[in-house]
Parts: sequence; structure tokens; C-alpha cells
Amino acid sequence: MKNIGFLSFGHWNPSPHSATRSASDVLLQSIDLAVAAEEVGADGAYFRVHHFAQQLASPFPLLAAVGARTSRIEIGTGVIDMRYENPLYMAEDAGAADLISGERLQLGISRGSPEQVIDGYRYFGYEPRPGQDHADLAREHTARFLEVIEGKGFAQPNPRPMFPNPPGLLRLEPHSPTLRQRIWWGAGTRATAEWTAEQGMNLMSSTLLTEDTGVPFHELQAEQIERFRKTWADAGHAWTPRVSVSRSIFPIVSDLDRAYFGREGRGSDQVGMIDGGIARFGKTYAGEPDRLIAELAADEAIAAADTLLLTIPNQLGVDYCAHVLETIVRDVAPALGWR
Repeated sequence: MKNIGFLSFGHWNPSPHSATRSASDVLLQSIDLAVAAEEVGADGAYFRVHHFAQQLASPFPLLAAVGARTSRIEIGTGVIDMRYENPLYMAEDAGAADLISGERLQLGISRGSPEQVIDGYRYFGYEPRPGQDHADLAREHTARFLEVIEGKGFAQPNPRPMFPNPPGLLRLEPHSPTLRQRIWWGAGTRATAEWTAEQGMNLMSSTLLTEDTGVPFHELQAEQIERFRKTWADAGHAWTPRVSVSRSIFPIVSDLDRAYFGREGRGSDQVGMIDGGIARFGKTYAGEPDRLIAELAADEAIAAADTLLLTIPNQLGVDYCAHVLETIVRDVAPALGWR
């Protein structure tokens, strides 16, 4: 069995060919797509976070709205760039969104992806300290965030407060008691996956890895997952972690599907450059359901993960994206034992 959700980058563009022509369009359609995904039997609605771009950027209002409109599916991010975040303010927002949804938040965080602007986090008021780089900044913010969502008091109460305080040091409110075990780190390398396990976070692995050993993408990603789970066991954490992978999968069951994605299935893994380093990108899967079933059965990383996030072309609109999700849940997942 696998949890199957969608991952939306939340693109919008004023082009007449786009179903999302404004920020308002993409926000409202994201909520509608989450509702539709729940109705067709999917398990999760996840959203990318990119600043200074015509994409989704402020996740917590959206997550709270999705949580209020749905009742079953997980809601999450993939991923929030921690270089930009105030850890305490984020803890309050995350706690509120999680409680509104009935504790269904699955919060993916990380160092983030290549930015639209140079060192964009500096515009948000954050600078690496002397001797740090931007990755250190993200991990420092993460450590503080993880600390405060544990719910332990740390703030000295005012002796003359506006309202009565409970005894002892105060924690941030609202507090969600189970959120700490639903934090995921987006890891782009095998070493980062091991670090993720040491910190006690779930592993979120996407359609690219920022390293290349010459083996197919799914094999390298499967090794990443294996190393994560071994390190987790060695660390002795008291709970079982989860692992997600992202894939672009498009069943071809209509002429419209064929027009959009009929040529995508001919592709393969790609090797490129990200931030000056080599990276390996996973292929797009596209074809008739029988073909997809055979190809996906050979994907070692999907087999190793418990959660599959399907990247969706949000600019094609809610109805088409819901159609893709429904076709995978109905025509592909059962044959692979995911349902």
C-alpha cells in the first residue's frame, strides 16, 4: 500500500493558454484541486514554495484553507525554504494550520532550490553568520523550529501579564502535540538523507538528486532511501519514519492525454547542472496504463517509498489534473499493489 498525493508547483501566467492566469487563480484552484483529489481517492495535497516567482509562495494560508475544505487527505509542502523563515513565527503558523486540518499536516522543509533572485533570503532579513553559508543558515533555522514545536516552555512570563499565565516558562501557541513527527526534509544527496535521519525527520526525495554516480536515477534514489533507513535505525529513534518520492506520471487514456503527453514517455534520465554542481533528473513516465504498470514496477525507489507524490501540470486546470490523479488511482495503482 502507498499513500498517493499530488505535488503542485503552483505556476500562474497571464497567457490565454493557462488555466491559472493570476495568483488568485492558482490559490483558489489549489484548494479546489485538493477537494477533487480527496473525492477521487488520492491521499495527499502538497505544494511547492518559491519566493519572488509567479508560483505559490506563502503556504500556511493555503494549507489552512485546504484543511478546512477537506476531511481526510494529508496536506503538505515540498518544500519550504528554511533560509527565508522566522522559526518561531513559522511554528505558530504551522501549529494553527495543523489544528485546523485535524492534525493532517505533513510539512516538507529544506535548504530550498535555486532561487529567482540572488540570495533572496537577505531581503527577508536573514544573513548567514560569519563562517556560515546559506545551507548552515537553513539548518540553524530548522533546528530552532524543531525545538520550539516540541512544546516545551522557554519564554519567561511577564509578572504582570494581560491574561493569567500557566505556571513555569511559556511555549508558543497554538501548539500541535503530534506535529514534530510529521516534519520532512527534502534531501538531494545520500549524505543529506543520512543527516535527515539523524535529526529525526521524515525523508522527502524529489525528481532530482544533486549528485550523480552513473547509475539510473531510481537506483541512486533507492540507495539514498536505504542509507536513510539504516541511519535512522542506528540513531534509535522511537518511531517509524516515512519516505516520499516524487514522479511525473501521465496515463494516456484519451486523445487529450495523447496531445499533451504522448511524446513524454520517450524520455529518459537526464544529467545536468544545479548551482554549479552535477545533478541527475528522473524521467517522465507517460503511456497507456499497461505500459506504465510495467515501467513503474521496475522503479526501485518507488518500491522502497511509502508515499508517492505526483507532479501535476496545474496550469492545465483542476478538471484535467483531477482526471490524471483519478486515472492513476483507478487504473494503475491497484495493479502495482498500491491499493
